[in-house]
Amino acid sequence: MRQAGNVLFIIIDQLRADCLSGALASHVDLPNLRAFMGEAVTFTRHFSVTNPCGPSRASLLTGQYAMNHRSVRNGTPLRHDTPNLATEMRKAGYLPKLFGYTDTSADPRVHDPNDPMLKSYEQVMDGFLEVVEMRADVSHPWQSYLMKKGYAFDRYWDVYKPVSPNGGTPKLNDPALYKAEDSDTAFLTDAFLDGIAPLRGQNWFAHLTYIRPHPPLVAPAPFNDMYDPAGIPLPARMDTVETERAQHPFFGPKLNANAARDFVHGFDDLEPTDEDIRTLRAIYLGLATEVDHHIGRVVQYLKDSGQHDDTLVVISADHGEMLGDRHSWGKMTVYDAAYHTPLMIRMPDNQAQAGTSVTVPTEAVDITPTILDWVGQSVPNAMDGRSLLPLLQGNVPEDWRSYSFSELDFSEPEKPTVWQQQLGTSNSDSCLGILRDEQFTLVEFAADLPPILFDHHGKGEFENVACKPEFAADLARLGRQMLRHRMRNMDHTLSLHTITAAGAKSRPRY
Repeated sequence: MRQAGNVLFIIIDQLRADCLSGALASHVDLPNLRAFMGEAVTFTRHFSVTNPCGPSRASLLTGQYAMNHRSVRNGTPLRHDTPNLATEMRKAGYLPKLFGYTDTSADPRVHDPNDPMLKSYEQVMDGFLEVVEMRADVSHPWQSYLMKKGYAFDRYWDVYKPVSPNGGTPKLNDPALYKAEDSDTAFLTDAFLDGIAPLRGQNWFAHLTYIRPHPPLVAPAPFNDMYDPAGIPLPARMDTVETERAQHPFFGPKLNANAARDFVHGFDDLEPTDEDIRTLRAIYLGLATEVDHHIGRVVQYLKDSGQHDDTLVVISADHGEMLGDRHSWGKMTVYDAAYHTPLMIRMPDNQAQAGTSVTVPTEAVDITPTILDWVGQSVPNAMDGRSLLPLLQGNVPEDWRSYSFSELDFSEPEKPTVWQQQLGTSNSDSCLGILRDEQFTLVEFAADLPPILFDHHGKGEFENVACKPEFAADLARLGRQMLRHRMRNMDHTLSLHTITAAGAKSRPRY
C-alpha cells in the first residue's frame, strides 16, 4: 500500500485515441498532452466498454461493465447503491470534488416523482461534491458569466452557433460568439484552478471533465480556423453510403441516425461534401487543441505549486467519435474509432517508466480500481475492472486479459430508435457485444441478427468475414470467449460473500 497523495482524474469528452497516435496525430497540435506522455505511461490499446456519454461514465466511475450497472442509455437510472469512485474515495478520507459533470441518471426508487433530480439525465453521481455545475445541456454558471461579460443570446443553444466576424452569413468554421478566454473550456479550467488552490498541503481528489471536443462543433478564435481543412485527411470510408449499408443490417439505421448536420448548430441543410467534412474535422481538432492548452495550464499549476510529484494524474476520454469515418458521426456504432480512447497515467515515484507504453488491452473499468489501489483503498468486488498499478510499474500479470470487451444498447423505451423501427428489435434485444483480440473483432447481437467479424490481418473493418467458411473456427472460438467473459463477470456484489455461524465472510475478487 502507498501513502495517500493527491489524485487528479481528467476526462476529455469524445477525444479519439488517434489524435495522439494514429491517423490524425500528425494533423493536430497537442503539445501539452504529448509532453505529459513523456512523463507518464501510455496505454495504447485502451477502450471504452460502452457508449454514449452517460453509460460510458457510469462504467468509468463504477468500474462495472454495462451488463452489470445497466445504466445503458443516457437517461437510464443508475442504481443508488452502486459503489463508485467517489463513494470509495470517501472511505479513504477524501472529499471527491467534481469540476464538470458525470451525466448520471438518478434512481427513481429513492426520489419523489416531483424531485428535479428525475428531470434530467445530467445529474451528479452519488458521493461527488459538485464544485461548479458545467453540463452540456445547461450550464447556469457559464451562462451567467457570459451575460456579465456582455454577450447577447436569446437561447442557451444560440451560444454554440458560429458567428460571422463581419456580420454576414456565417460559415462552418466562423468563430464562436465568445472569445477564447471566455469559452466553456477556459471557464471550467479557471474554476478548477480557483477551487483547488486552497487545498495545497492537503490530500485532495478532483475529477475534472471537459465537454470539448464534443459537438456542437464550434470553436472560439483562433481555434476555429487553426487548421486548414484542405490539409485534413478525409475519413476512412467506403466509396458510397450504399456500400457501407450493405456490410450488415445494423449499419443502415446507424447511417440514418446521425448526419454531419447534427454536429453543428445553424446549418440544418448541410450536405456532407468533402469540403464540409474536412471543415468539421478541422474544427474538432481545433477544439482538441484548445483543451490541450488548458490541460497544460493545469499541469503547470501542479508544478508551480509544488504538488506535481505528489499527485497521481490520470487523463483519458469517455469514448471516441466517428468524425465521418465509415460515413458515420457520433459513437453509436461498433467501430474502433467510437471506443478507442487515450489513457495516460503519471504516477509519482515512477520515473523509471516515464515515457513508456503498455500494449496489452486495458478498459475503462480499470481506471477506478487503479485510483483506489494507489490510495490504499480496497476495491469492491462489484467492480469488474482491475488495477493497472502492476502495468504502470512495467509488470504484466500472467493472467492479464488478452482481449477487450465493449457493449452498446441501441434501444429507447419511450420512443423506439431507428434500429428498433427498421430491424424490428425489442427493448431487451436491441444490444450488442464487441470482443477484440490481437487479430479479430467480433460483434454479436442479442437480436436474431448475423454476427460481424473483422480480420485485422486482412482488410480489417472494411470487410465482414463472418460468413466466410475459412473463418468459421475463429468465429466459434471468439463466440465462446465472449460467452465465458460474460459468465465470469456476472455481478459480484455479494457473490463472494458467505453467511456463516461466525457472521458474514467475504473474499476479494482479484
